[in-house]
Amino acid sequence: MKVQPLRYSKEEFARLGNEIYESQVRPQIEQGNHGKIVAIDIDSLAFELAEDTMTASDRLLERYPDAQIWCVRIGHKGVHRFGVGRLL
Repeated sequence: MKVQPLRYSKEEFARLGNEIYESQVRPQIEQGNHGKIVAIDIDSLAFELAEDTMTASDRLLERYPDAQIWCVRIGHKGVHRFGVGRLL
């Protein structure tokens, strides 16, 4: 997979990704997809839904080779969890 250079600062990239997810993508896909990954191209607003980040990103890159991809795990604060066990 070819890595695309970022066209936005990290802060702007995160702001746009979260804004697009909350306002446009989440209402369409949240129900029944808890725990799945959605990859969003913040330029075209296209998105792909999958069980993991690689699958969702690869599908999106097939359609939009220059995609600027923001990933969200539906129903969670973060895409990945680090460490063992659960936080109480």
